[in-house]
Amino acid sequence: MEVSLIAHTPDPERVVARSARVCYSFSPPQEIAIEEARRLIRELVSRGHYSVLEHASFTFLIKGLSRVASHQLVRHRIASYSQQSQRYTDLTRTSFVVPPSIAENREAAEIFQEVVKVALDAYNKMVERGLPREDARFVLPQAVKTNLVFTANARELLHFFSLRLCNRAQWEIRELAFLMLNIVKEIAPSIFEEAGPPCVKGVCPEGEKGCGHPWKKN
Repeated sequence: MEVSLIAHTPDPERVVARSARVCYSFSPPQEIAIEEARRLIRELVSRGHYSVLEHASFTFLIKGLSRVASHQLVRHRIASYSQQSQRYTDLTRTSFVVPPSIAENREAAEIFQEVVKVALDAYNKMVERGLPREDARFVLPQAVKTNLVFTANARELLHFFSLRLCNRAQWEIRELAFLMLNIVKEIAPSIFEEAGPPCVKGVCPEGEKGCGHPWKKN
């Protein structure tokens, strides 16, 4: 999997801080020191005033994600997506994501490789016979890799991180969340410094279904 940030709101922390100042002033400051912006953001986040975070947005290019994980990602509805189309792209030489538990088990890995080879061969034969790609793709496993562009504002990203950084989250989307968080922390540390699952700040809401291992920030 490869994750890169291809666009974001310029100077996101100052944008958020200046937006917050509008709520309390007829003439919000045109400039604000970064230290003051970060102090204000930390205060807002601690009070649960998240709406101003929506003024900062981030756009990621994600390569090599499985369709298993992308189906989970698009459930986050307050976001925008542009995903590689299986109807129009040529998947005759596509590759697949192999879960670590399978890769580490020789017998399981052999079964996995056999299945995806049969599926890909079937796809290729149908395409060669003139069947539409949109129909031939029905034989491909969910492990098939996909690429997509994902845009979300900072508030939605915090929500995304709260769910997908949890130890109980599926391993692949959890890995994606870690990569994304490391990127945005560099750009807007005051917004994302407390990002993580609910156990970072208190008791796990999962109750008896919790993992029993509170999450630790990097």
